[in-house]
Amino acid sequence: MAERLARIFGTEEDRVNCPFYFKIGACRHGDQCSRQHNRPVASQCLLIPHMYQQPPAAVAMAEGQDVPDEVADEAQQHFEQFFEEVFMELCNFGQIEDMACVDNVSDHLIGNVYVRFSTEEEAARCMQKLSGRYYAGRLLAPELSPLTDFKEARCRQYDDAQCARGGYCNFIHWKHVPRKVKKRLFREMFDEHPEYQEGGRDDRGRDRDRDRDRGRDRDRDRDRDRRKRSRSRDRDRDDRRKGGGAGGGGGGGGEPLPDLPPGLPPGCLVPRLDHSSPFGGGGRPEEAAAIPARQTSDERRAMIESWNQAAGR
Repeated sequence: MAERLARIFGTEEDRVNCPFYFKIGACRHGDQCSRQHNRPVASQCLLIPHMYQQPPAAVAMAEGQDVPDEVADEAQQHFEQFFEEVFMELCNFGQIEDMACVDNVSDHLIGNVYVRFSTEEEAARCMQKLSGRYYAGRLLAPELSPLTDFKEARCRQYDDAQCARGGYCNFIHWKHVPRKVKKRLFREMFDEHPEYQEGGRDDRGRDRDRDRDRGRDRDRDRDRDRRKRSRSRDRDRDDRRKGGGAGGGGGGGGEPLPDLPPGLPPGCLVPRLDHSSPFGGGGRPEEAAAIPARQTSDERRAMIESWNQAAGR
């Protein structure tokens, strides 16, 4: 019974705990949900509900409406300015590992901002500092979120441009942040807070790097063993080829190969005689006749001419 409860926890089969709150940290039913919302006591992820006020053009694009390119560019620029401003403010409370904003327009998801810090203590400090503050005339109410992996909460159909629910989907549609913008923000964060870099990180970051290095070492050893086995197979193949030309090492427990006839170069492959086939020549290998010499062009032409004359008679 305990194993089954542990297996279905946070899934659709769980009739006690809300699967949507467990996966995305938000539920469309809110406090009126018939299932429990287990709010975490400690978490690396911080949720700031409804922090980003989307312009009308962004809402229209989220709903699937056609918007002129100029208006779409202005909406994207507005979001990037917001993202940069919030990122540089929140990084003062701790090292940010990732930050994302929701593109959905449903009541429980619109404008939500998720921030994942490197430690739980940094997330708790940020929540404490932001509580009671205002942004763009709105009171902030940050809370710890059970969401740990932003990729698991996303709508996979939206990534493939196949989501039919649009902005009202129950799974998260992340707003696009250009990679160059994120790289620049992380570089500025490390420039302003050198303690976040390699020398000032906590044991969690060092353990994560140590695990990553161990994985790379295992991959390197695996590739080295694979190359050794490949070279060994190549050497065995070359040895078999050389052994077959000398008449030894033929597999299968059959008759040994005959000695090379005089005049043949070393390494020339001589076929094994077939004693069972009527076309094999019969006889034992020591009774095999010598291989006839190769005919010249004049001899072949004379032989063909004799065949033609015989056919004409």
